[in-house]
Amino acid sequence: MKKQTAGIHHITAIVGHPQENIDFYAGVLGLRLVKQTVNFDDPSTYHLYFGDKGGSPGTIITFFPWANAYQGRIGDGQVGVTTYVVPEGALSFWVNRLAKFSIPFQKAERFGEQVIQFDDPHGLHIELVARAEGEINEWTFGEVTPEVAIKGFGGATLYSSQPEETAKVLTEVMGLEQVATEGDYTRFKSNAAIGNTVDVKMVAGVHGQMGVGTVHHIAWRAQDDTDHIQWQQHVMAHGQHVTEVKDRNYFNAIYFREPGGILFEIATDPPGFAHDETAETMGSQLMLPSQYEQHREQLEGTLIPIEVRELESEE
Repeated sequence: MKKQTAGIHHITAIVGHPQENIDFYAGVLGLRLVKQTVNFDDPSTYHLYFGDKGGSPGTIITFFPWANAYQGRIGDGQVGVTTYVVPEGALSFWVNRLAKFSIPFQKAERFGEQVIQFDDPHGLHIELVARAEGEINEWTFGEVTPEVAIKGFGGATLYSSQPEETAKVLTEVMGLEQVATEGDYTRFKSNAAIGNTVDVKMVAGVHGQMGVGTVHHIAWRAQDDTDHIQWQQHVMAHGQHVTEVKDRNYFNAIYFREPGGILFEIATDPPGFAHDETAETMGSQLMLPSQYEQHREQLEGTLIPIEVRELESEE
């Protein structure tokens, strides 16, 4: 039986100042900060997670914020665009909200869908698309209510140095279905209601350089630990070099770099983000894995203070 991922689990990017990051994704876009922790490989750096009210797979964008770090370059070997999905009829609200905060944007159409395109403060390319599928996000923050709130990922656009090989990995390894081609882009879909649409730019371009304003990796969903091990074996059987299982506290992860240079992760849906905090208090305080808890005082003295705050209009 062909193995199929349900779709995108999370996307992780590198950004600049953490407060600017929070102000944009929570303050402007209205996402919930569901977890503030540290980069397990570099605990002097935050790892911030934003998503829907429950921190559901398919809604999570995560960031390593490095204040004053060098700017990257978006290009081949990366996720070029992260797309969020909002309820049908909500795009006019988002046009007005972006204008309210003086965020430049443009409207476009791709595969018959209207999209709003803009950049975050650190250079990441973002899109909003309206679709009926996907559960309503019950999180309310300021003027962003469930009727218009971001549900989670609509999908992503992949830039590849070998787009035909990347397309082959998406269909033959990850189990996505090729559904359409338009211009330079081919669209692939999974069977999930959210985080289910991936476009590949089928023409190679400039090679990307990792740094602020670039995506570090894209993660795909595994149902549980048993399914995860099966995915590891499945990826290996298709000739990809895959890592050992890594415990990321909120999910287990394996990694491989597909032929086009994009770092793929496969992450388990459980245990999720409420196992070390309550669902009500998620994201309200710094949570550390056990190996760093003894260094809490030192880390809290090193990390830049942050807060989730409602923003005033820039008008």
